[in-house]
Amino acid sequence: MKYILWLIKAAIFFTLFAFALNNQQEAAVNFFFGHQWLAPMVLIVLLAFAAGMVVGALGMLPHWWRGRRQSAAAAQATPAAAQAPGAVAPEAEAEPVFVQPDAPADEPASSGRRHG
Repeated sequence: MKYILWLIKAAIFFTLFAFALNNQQEAAVNFFFGHQWLAPMVLIVLLAFAAGMVVGALGMLPHWWRGRRQSAAAAQATPAAAQAPGAVAPEAEAEPVFVQPDAPADEPASSGRRHG
């Protein structure tokens, strides 16, 4: 699976590299009031992609901040509920015991840790 992912990433890289090599000609970006910017087409496409990513990330910020605020409020409310009178304290987590199916019956079960 690791090699398949590596091959997919390499294919994407070489596809984008070939795209960049095929689009080296000059292109003009016309702004308002007659201003013009000449640059390689691949640079213009790259900047447009980066600008789209920035706009998308800025569009997600309010939702992300709201989620963090709600998560923090829920985290503060949870310990307060556990400290309420009559609340039962959670028991300490016991360490899991792993049973080895091929172990002889006279040996104790292993705790999953190797010593030595």
